Amino acid sequence: MTRSTRLPRVVIDTNLVLSALVFAESRLAPLRHAWQGNHCQPLVSAVTAAELIRVLAYPRFKLSAAEQQELLADYLPYCTTVRMPDRPPATPACRDVFDLPFLQLAVAGKAKYLVTGDQDLLSLAGRFVCPIMTADQFMKMLRKR
Repeated sequence: MTRSTRLPRVVIDTNLVLSALVFAESRLAPLRHAWQGNHCQPLVSAVTAAELIRVLAYPRFKLSAAEQQELLADYLPYCTTVRMPDRPPATPACRDVFDLPFLQLAVAGKAKYLVTGDQDLLSLAGRFVCPIMTADQFMKMLRKR
């Protein structure tokens, strides 16, 4: 059985990835350990990866280019890149257009979970092709596996 078939495919929103990477001692540290410990298979698209790269460069984080690259190296190698189709997959209407790439990635990548702290995305829970849950819910679910 390959890694891609035995691990749950998961879309993790940028804010959660960022917090898990930048604030290593935060309550989201277990999320980082989950992807690094091969307990889940994060999915990224060109758009979601570009957003992470852009956000890591925000001045408020005061990260040097080398630090940004180091943090990316702690995430991207664990990810599976999903090539998005020319015609993006259909998703439920979402209040925030910037959340659409995560919904589309979850559909195109056949994600088992979409993990987020974003209320706009969480409001779609139960009306989407996969469960949409918080990081705490996701970690609790992984512990039960």
